[in-house]
Amino acid sequence: MENSYQSPLQTPGSQSPLPNATAALVLGIIGILGCFCYGIPGMICAIIALVLANKDIRLYNANPSYYTPGSFANVKAGRICAIIALSLSCLYIICAIIIIAMFGFAILSNPQEIINQLR
Repeated sequence: MENSYQSPLQTPGSQSPLPNATAALVLGIIGILGCFCYGIPGMICAIIALVLANKDIRLYNANPSYYTPGSFANVKAGRICAIIALSLSCLYIICAIIIIAMFGFAILSNPQEIINQLR
């Protein structure tokens, strides 16, 4: 059975862009750039972009004839950028934790030597 639902703003035969296609793409790109700012901004933007992209992909799969293929391509590109940003952000945060732990253990193991080196 075919779904005959039509948006009230859409005329028959016309296609509209997906509602969050541009936002998902922009947040995915910002997420890649933000992953180098201690990883937190990139992770936040990437998670938001993934949520928006997944919502639009479900919307497109429900009624592909109502939406433009270009906006679907933007959603897919935004989702890919968000996945890359999320993985880079997680990697950056893990590396930062390891480095902080290594320096913390080095200082705790022999604090007098570290104090003597600083003088």
